[in-house]
Amino acid sequence: MKELKLMKGNEALAEAVIRVGCDGYFGYPITPQSEILEYLSKEAYVRTGMIVLQAESEIASINMIYGAAGTGKKVMTSSSSPGISLMQEGISYIACAELPCLLVNVVRGGPGLGTIQPSQGDYFQAVKGGGHGDYKLIVIAPSTVQEMVDHVKLGFDLAFKWRNPVMILADGALGQMMEKVELFEQIQRSFNPPSWATVGKPKNRERNFITSLHMEPEAMEEINKHLQAKYKKIEEEEIRFEKYMCDDADIILTAFGLVARICKKTAMLAREKGIKVGVFRPITLFPFPYDELNKLADNVKGFLDVEMNAGQMLEDVKLAVNGKTVVEFHGRMGGIVPAPEEILHKIEEKFSVEAL
Repeated sequence: MKELKLMKGNEALAEAVIRVGCDGYFGYPITPQSEILEYLSKEAYVRTGMIVLQAESEIASINMIYGAAGTGKKVMTSSSSPGISLMQEGISYIACAELPCLLVNVVRGGPGLGTIQPSQGDYFQAVKGGGHGDYKLIVIAPSTVQEMVDHVKLGFDLAFKWRNPVMILADGALGQMMEKVELFEQIQRSFNPPSWATVGKPKNRERNFITSLHMEPEAMEEINKHLQAKYKKIEEEEIRFEKYMCDDADIILTAFGLVARICKKTAMLAREKGIKVGVFRPITLFPFPYDELNKLADNVKGFLDVEMNAGQMLEDVKLAVNGKTVVEFHGRMGGIVPAPEEILHKIEEKFSVEAL
């Protein structure tokens, strides 16, 4: 039976990690996501036997994930922007080795050490690779505390389906806000390793070897071709998005995560003034819903992309629209969250409202 609770975003995510049957967490504290480690250290082992370890650094934690993921276990880490930056080399290794794991980034303002306030400035890092080489993460962006819960289960499901690291890209506000959540029932930890896992040499098969080091260029090229084919299949099968009042919209706001919720309020305010505004929210940032956004471009006067950064998803929105109509931008940086009224003002400023 599902359970209803009032929970902070970070703690709700951590509770979902326990309930999904996660085997191990390796991480390092950093604001605004430290409650994830704190919650797991109190609750996880006594309830399921899950291992929770505070590593000496983010670099150490991602390499622990690399080793633990190789055994076929459900493992994860969490951090915030500068900490995720330190993990990039290890993430590239894990992607090349095709190991499933869950990575959580509760984004703070940057660049540099920046601020502990919320931001969406890690979109490029998450979606465009971040580390070295031609690899992709599956990236999902929650917009509610409920989705902080739901995306844990979704993230592990996608990670094991595709043998690929998955990132939940949230922000500091979602990590700290409290909302009512519906928690799924406890899933038991599995002790049956998948066939590819490195678990020694069982009697019925040869040893498995997992590595991201391939010295021969021909071998490395074949691995890259295989990875690119996998990413193409992910793009065909795993696109997720939400449309809000888009059917009759003249202007569509594009936004992800928390900002999409704010844009919904803007759409309501706009319609009270007779301006037909809708909201398009990509849930998967990779794979990005290019085709669906391109279809919407046939019937609207324009798009306003709204983000808590200098315009990162904006590039993908423009690629999707492909010149069919105008794409404008409104961004706040440094940890400032845009208000619905200022977004409405930007609509009125950027578009000829009288002509709509």
